[in-house]
Amino acid sequence: MNKDNNMEQQILQCAEELFLEKGFSLVSTTDIAKKAGCNQALVHYYFRTKENLFQQIFQAKFTKFLYIFTTFDDSDEPFTTRLRKKIEAHFDLLIENRQIPFLIVNELILNEERRSALVKNIYNKNLEIYRRFDHELQEEIQKGNIRPISTLDLLINIVSMNIIIFFMLPLLESQFNFDDEEIAELLQQRKHEVVETIMCSIRPKNK
Repeated sequence: MNKDNNMEQQILQCAEELFLEKGFSLVSTTDIAKKAGCNQALVHYYFRTKENLFQQIFQAKFTKFLYIFTTFDDSDEPFTTRLRKKIEAHFDLLIENRQIPFLIVNELILNEERRSALVKNIYNKNLEIYRRFDHELQEEIQKGNIRPISTLDLLINIVSMNIIIFFMLPLLESQFNFDDEEIAELLQQRKHEVVETIMCSIRPKNK
């Protein structure tokens, strides 16, 4: 990687850390440049605007979360075994990116223009991921291995159940004085509960 690419990646990394810590509105390109150890002109040279920088970072984040649902596809294991691993991998990715749920609410859900731009940019690029997952799911339904459920409903169930604990963590940490070890144990327990709940919810009634 050459010097230019190193600096570009450094700016991206520093901007991501600042956006996650403070939110979009409280971060300036001056802040990003200072943290990255460069001048403000370089930030504008690589990314033009703070909005472009934000969009690039979170398109990459969203794509990473979406690609979780393609992991283990090359395995010969049954669909339900691979689905279980995908749910766990999605949860683990949230553990590594605990501030993402808050940023999604503050910067995307509540900002229609930014949300529309993000959805427009990621939709066509990642539509094939959804189609592949949908095709496999429908095959399993036809075989009677899982109960009838739409792909969208299943994905909403997985994402919503995985994400809710991260909104609750600040409350748990402050009100119950959980330390890091207790939080880590809680997250692993919660991951197990989510997986078992999802797997039970798609089990055919006759099994």
